[in-house]
Amino acid sequence: MPLRGKAGLIVFLGALLLSSGLACGPGRGFGKRRHPKKLTPLAYKQFIPNVAEKTLGASGRYEGKISRTSERFKELTPNYNPDIIFKDEENTGADRLMTQRCKDKLNALAISVMNQWPGVKLRVTEGWDEDGHHSEESLHYEGRAVDITTSDRDRSKYGMLARLAVEAGFDWVYYESKAHIHCSVKAENSVAAKSGGCFPGSAQVNLEQGGTKLVKDLSPGDRVLAADVQGRLLYSEFLAFLDQEEPPMHKLFYVIETQWPRTRLLLTAAHLLFVAPPQNHSQPRPIFASRVQPGQRVYVLGQGEQALLQAAVVQRVSLQEDASGAYAPLTAQGTILINQVLASCYAVIEEHSWAHWAFAPFRVAHALLATAPQRPLLAVLFAAAAADDAPAGVHWYSRLLYRIGRWVLDSEMMHPLGMAS
Repeated sequence: MPLRGKAGLIVFLGALLLSSGLACGPGRGFGKRRHPKKLTPLAYKQFIPNVAEKTLGASGRYEGKISRTSERFKELTPNYNPDIIFKDEENTGADRLMTQRCKDKLNALAISVMNQWPGVKLRVTEGWDEDGHHSEESLHYEGRAVDITTSDRDRSKYGMLARLAVEAGFDWVYYESKAHIHCSVKAENSVAAKSGGCFPGSAQVNLEQGGTKLVKDLSPGDRVLAADVQGRLLYSEFLAFLDQEEPPMHKLFYVIETQWPRTRLLLTAAHLLFVAPPQNHSQPRPIFASRVQPGQRVYVLGQGEQALLQAAVVQRVSLQEDASGAYAPLTAQGTILINQVLASCYAVIEEHSWAHWAFAPFRVAHALLATAPQRPLLAVLFAAAAADDAPAGVHWYSRLLYRIGRWVLDSEMMHPLGMAS
């Protein structure tokens, strides 16, 4: 698969986001810096993209209010960027708390503001809201929204400030008021940054030799039930855990339930699950677990002697905390049936094929070791890389992708306006 231009970069950076439990924002192009494009200020009351804020095309649906005592409070991280002024009128530091994705976009925007108006800084008037000052289901309650101005409070700059926020990568930007700009971000990447893309340890897989096994008990070489891109069942070798956190680790899982056949699957918000498209002849479509809604159809193992995948209607979607640990199994096929439901092995980026491509070098090396275990150099390289891993945690290959991605992003952060449209 050749990497060409911006499309190639998206594929590459998408692959870098696959470290379960780690996430980062999108980057810009490789190579020399491009000349900044001509920017057009937003008009008063204009919003980009031109859809409602809590739709999939913008920042996505409301996930629920976060309080200081809730399990999800760990999704929020403080922003101490000295190039940003926080109003903090409550004097609690709440305006500094936000999701990692929101923080990344805000930091990029701060650089853009200083480049656009030397001597002027970005100012945040509202961030995370713990006091109920905003409308019902406001994304401020999740730390996914900020209201911003410039430090000089020059309202003639606000249209351009909104445009800079769009360029910085906010998922929805609204010139909401003469007094501020409203910006928000999607939930999935920030959730993945702290919650990973995993299944609970109590989930079960089907083995080739018959019977089932708890996902936490999988061992390299186990062959488990999976499916190819056409939805045909097959058995695929379990290669490794991309992430594993042992009990009594508490995680918040989405619960996807179907009535017939009756299934119940738990997985984290940013893990990919396959849903059936409206057209029966089309291929399965991977989406984040947090986006699955009642009425959609997921693929489950049918009943009878000739077991086949069949589309089952989702009856209920809920949230549940589980303390049996969290595990992200990787198979050679990149798919797996968990509790009789077909799921991807990947998370964080909503593109299964890119994720599978990113792990191709790992699969090739694993296959070479399996067919020719006497290859000492390859074995030594694998052992050296794996030695950096703790017994539980993010797999070394995922960690390597993340580090490369973080390096690319950090090197590009100095030129926030260098991205072409």
